[in-house]
Amino acid sequence: MPIIFITGYGDVPMTVQAMKAGAVEFLTKPFGDDVLLSAIRHAIERSRTALGHETELQALRVCYASLTRREREVMALVVSGLLNKQVGFELKISEITVKAHRGKVMLKMQADSFAELVKIAAKLEPTPASESSHSPE
Repeated sequence: MPIIFITGYGDVPMTVQAMKAGAVEFLTKPFGDDVLLSAIRHAIERSRTALGHETELQALRVCYASLTRREREVMALVVSGLLNKQVGFELKISEITVKAHRGKVMLKMQADSFAELVKIAAKLEPTPASESSHSPE
C-alpha cells in the first residue's frame, strides 16, 4: 500500500525517515490540490506496477516449482550459455536427454523461445539457486 506522508512542518531527517519507512511522497503543508492529486496518481500507479510485477513473478515461481530437480539443473546451465553437449557433459547425461529436458523446461516455463527463457530465469534470479538447493527431489 503506497503511503503519502503529509506534515505541517518537515525537515531533512524527517523526510529521510519517512522515505526509508516506505513513503512514496513527502508533502509539506501548504500545498495545492493539484500537488496532492498528482502524488495520489503517482502512488496508485506505483502500486499498480508493483502488484502487476508481483503477480507475474508469482506465476513464474509456480511454473518453476513444477520443474523436476534435473530440469532445474538443465535450465540453469542452458541459460548460463552452455551448449546442450556441454550441459550433458556437466550433468553426465546424453545430449539427447538434455534436449528432452530442455523441451520440457520450455513447455513448463511457457517460454516460446530460448531468449524468453533467459529473461524468465533473470526475473527469477535468486529463486532458482535457492530453491533448487532445498528441493526434495
